[in-house]
Amino acid sequence: MMSLREIFMFNVKFYRKRAKLTQEELAELCDLSTNYIGDIERKGRKVTLDTIEKVSKGLNIEPELLLSKNEILLKNK
Repeated sequence: MMSLREIFMFNVKFYRKRAKLTQEELAELCDLSTNYIGDIERKGRKVTLDTIEKVSKGLNIEPELLLSKNEILLKNK
């Protein structure tokens, strides 16, 4: 079973790539550092609810999408 942190990590990268954004571009949209976005995607960094909200706004998606398993995620595991 995947942890919520792993799901979030995968979804940030998935939705960022779908939006054709670099980590740097997403970081700017979220008012976060590029290193922070990279840490989220690579290491499953611990994040706050405020960060989840910032990332979802930067990606222009609902926050729950970042915390939900999707078909692509299920196929890759």
